[in-house]
Amino acid sequence: MDQYLPIFLLLVLGGLFAGLSFVGSSLLAPRRKPTGPKVAPYECGIIPDKEPPQRFPVRFYLVAMIFIIFDIEVIFLYPWAVVFRQLRVFGIVEVLVFAAVVFVAFLYLVSNGALQWGPGRRLQPGVSARTSESTVSRITAEPPAPDQAA
Repeated sequence: MDQYLPIFLLLVLGGLFAGLSFVGSSLLAPRRKPTGPKVAPYECGIIPDKEPPQRFPVRFYLVAMIFIIFDIEVIFLYPWAVVFRQLRVFGIVEVLVFAAVVFVAFLYLVSNGALQWGPGRRLQPGVSARTSESTVSRITAEPPAPDQAA
């Protein structure tokens, strides 16, 4: 039991540090109301040319998942290549089935448009140029009612 005492003490100290950090930050943090410019989405001072998307596009995550799938395939191919001569026909069949499954999944993603990137959204012609004040007023304004959203 003496061997586990330092590990237990380290866990207790880590928990105490985390808990005291949360309590200390909540007690010592400033409590000022955020101003309009601070809650604006662009804090760098550059006025944007086009509207920001309302939601982060899912296509970025799809491309990342495709990348991870092919990375995993490559990682599985290295050990297979090392023991290729020992596996004989079973090894070839196994890697062909594995590659076919990954390739079919890739074809499915491509057929559903996972890699098609459309043009970016542009400002509407009737909308005046954006300024910092219009961005702040647009952000701080109440959202439209659901029946007026169209």
